[in-house]
Amino acid sequence: MGTMIQRHDLGEDDFRGDLFRAHPQPLLGNNDLLSLTRPDIIGGIHRAYLEAGADIIETNTFSSTRVAMSDYGVEDAVGDINRAAAQIARAAADEFTARTPDRPRYVAGILGPMNRTASISSDVNDPGARQVTFEELRAAYAEQARALIEGGVDILMVETIFDTLNAKAAVFAVLEACDALGTRLPLMISGTITDQSGRTLTGQTPEAFYNSLRHASPLAFGLNCALGPDQLRPYLQELSTVSEYPVSCHPNAGLPNEFGGYDLSPEDMAATMGDFARSGFLNLVGGCCGTTQDHIAAIAAAVEGVEPRRVPQPPV
Repeated sequence: MGTMIQRHDLGEDDFRGDLFRAHPQPLLGNNDLLSLTRPDIIGGIHRAYLEAGADIIETNTFSSTRVAMSDYGVEDAVGDINRAAAQIARAAADEFTARTPDRPRYVAGILGPMNRTASISSDVNDPGARQVTFEELRAAYAEQARALIEGGVDILMVETIFDTLNAKAAVFAVLEACDALGTRLPLMISGTITDQSGRTLTGQTPEAFYNSLRHASPLAFGLNCALGPDQLRPYLQELSTVSEYPVSCHPNAGLPNEFGGYDLSPEDMAATMGDFARSGFLNLVGGCCGTTQDHIAAIAAAVEGVEPRRVPQPPV
């Protein structure tokens, strides 16, 4: 989403719109606000990915929690942001489903990693110092999840997880929100291996990360962000070996260059992702940072007709 938004070269006025015209803080770069101020752009991006072959689109809500939005002073708008983002994605998905009813499109409501961590000290002189508590995380994620459900998402996805304690708060909040609204939506979980150490930021290997959250019985368990597909290969293979659930993977389009851009071509990314599929690592596939609609089209073509990973069946 972020890569596609950058192509529009938006200014401060786009992020403010009429709703935030008099807001005292700068809002440039708060992409999630665009669901309220430039819904035309967000809807257009969803449709571009659907045209490219996507079956699941993600809401524009990576940072749409009260905790994260407080940095911009717009925390009281998080309910509206999440509902609007879900409704925009819902409309796009339904439009494409109506064209081909035998191939439904789905909306994943995104709960991002949060800009504060419950596990890592915020003060080098005080190992016990934290910027946020588990309860604050739970409450913020529950508020977000409720609004996403009200907006009409099909799935709730906790993604780009680098702190397992944050993720546990999100999972608890999702279940709480579903209970409060009298519903139950599928949950997807996707962690982030931050570098070639092969661990999350809080020190877990893919197997340890999986074991920490497998009790949530997700629709799919996967990896995304930080690394390109080539760098992600051994960690995806490890996860696919241990996971009792379908495995997802949406890496970045390579590693960032010196300007923060992503240079891996659609063809090269698709070639690696196709190899992952043929190797039996995958059930769901996509892309994260730097992934354009051209990347998605190439990936869709590369995995078409490939048998998905066989999910282990529990003994009877």
